[in-house]
Amino acid sequence: MDLKEIMAINLRRIRHDKQLTQEELADSAGLSARYIGAVERADVSASVTVLGQIADALGIEPAELVKKSG
Repeated sequence: MDLKEIMAINLRRIRHDKQLTQEELADSAGLSARYIGAVERADVSASVTVLGQIADALGIEPAELVKKSG
């Protein structure tokens, strides 16, 4: 599994844990809901800048989004 897929899984899990919609997260992160969806499907690779924006919007450290579970 590559980092893009790991980030997709972690992002979806953390967003659900925080009970946020893609639209709410996108608004907080200054991104489009379409882009958040693409990241969650591992269709796109997020830049480190976007990784930081998403992490800030979720109130987590960026490393949490790319950390392998298990």
